[in-house]
This record gives sequence, structure tokens and C-alpha cells, in this order.
Amino acid sequence: MNKIPTLALVLVAIGLGSLVVGIAYSAYTVTPLSYSNWSLQGQNHRGMMRQWYQQPQPQSNAPLTLEQAKTIAEQYLASTQNPNLALMEIMEFQNNFYVMYYENDTGVGAFEMLIWKQTPSSGMMGGGMGMGRGMTGAIMPEPGPNMMWDTKYGMMNGGMMSTRNQASAMTITKEKALEIGQSYLNSNLNGAKVEDVMPFYGYYTIDYTMNDKISGMLSVNGYTGQVWYHSWHGAFIQESEFA
Repeated sequence: MNKIPTLALVLVAIGLGSLVVGIAYSAYTVTPLSYSNWSLQGQNHRGMMRQWYQQPQPQSNAPLTLEQAKTIAEQYLASTQNPNLALMEIMEFQNNFYVMYYENDTGVGAFEMLIWKQTPSSGMMGGGMGMGRGMTGAIMPEPGPNMMWDTKYGMMNGGMMSTRNQASAMTITKEKALEIGQSYLNSNLNGAKVEDVMPFYGYYTIDYTMNDKISGMLSVNGYTGQVWYHSWHGAFIQESEFA
């Protein structure tokens, strides 16, 4: 057997494989488009949250404040141009500010966003998604349930990966979601107790406490009962409610 042509074919195959991987990575990496001091990453006409990011701010010794986070959250809300959406609450954690938006007419949670106080590490959310640079002050959709389970505003809405119709009622009630959440905490965080629960389209997000103080969050799928723990926040600091 002629070894030279075989070796050449192997090298060509490796080269093509590298090219495919490179293209896939480029497609996955976010490259902001300049728009004043904001960047528009895309808009889904079916209702999916627009992927806006505030341009990363220069690192300084002054930490981002809750009031600054509120301003960023309100600017994002205005950018949606949807009068039915409103700001529900902002929770400050060690790593980021958690921002919840809801619908005025239904009272149902619309979607959840994060405003980063520091660049998210691979331990928080993964090192990809264009997060290699400083992201202080950047606002983005919260990962996990917000993107994967939200049947109206999330990535699954109306696309080829959609599994639920946004109008279909969740088969798991609030009470059952709290029960599932408590069962998860009993197995993983001794002493933790479920607190407030907020329904979204396709899932519930639940705050939990430790020693009667807010400690973190988890979500429960409204159809399957699957639990998704929010591991990217860090320690809870304070919160501000607007509704």
C-alpha cells in the first residue's frame, strides 16, 4: 500500500477538521456591534429577549453600585420598546446583579438578566460566549432556565428546538415546585429553605434562605420538575424591589 497518498489524505482531513472547529467557535463567540454605548446582538420577532450588552467599562477600584445597576436595567427595559414589560426586582450578589422583568398585564415573569460586577470565570458560566474580556457593567440574559426553559422569551421559543407551546399551562403547580425545590435543598444544602417563588413561562424561579436570610436561587421546570441550581451568583448582599 502506498503510504504517501494515505498520509496526505490524513493531513487534509485534519486540516478540514480544524477549519470546521474554527468556524464553529467563531460563530459561537459574540462580537458586539457598536451602537452608541450599547451593543445589539440580535432580535427574535417571536418575542425572544434581545441580546443587548452594555459595552464593558474600564476596570476601576470603585465597585458597581445597586443604583448604577438599576440605571442599566432601566436602560435595557427602555430598549425593548415593550410597554407591557416592567422591572420587578434587582438582587445584588457577590459576582453580579440579578434583574427580573415581568409582564404588567399577567404578572408572570418575563425573563431574567444579569449585570456583571466582574468578568465571569469558567467556574461561573464557562469561558466561551465572548466573555474573555472585562465585562463590568455588562447586562446579558441569565444562563440556564431563563434561556433554555422560557417558552415565550427564551431561546426555545418558536425555534427548531422548541418543545412547548407558550400558551400551554404548566403541569407543575407553584406548591409542587416549592416541594420539589425543598427536596433538592434537603439533599444538597442542609438547612436551606425555599422562600419566594416566581412563575415564568415554562418554569419557576425560587429564592432560598439559610438561617432565615436569603442565600441563593434555583429554578424548577414547570413540566418535568427538573431542578436547575443558580451557581453563578456568589454570596447574597442586598435587594431592591420595584413592584
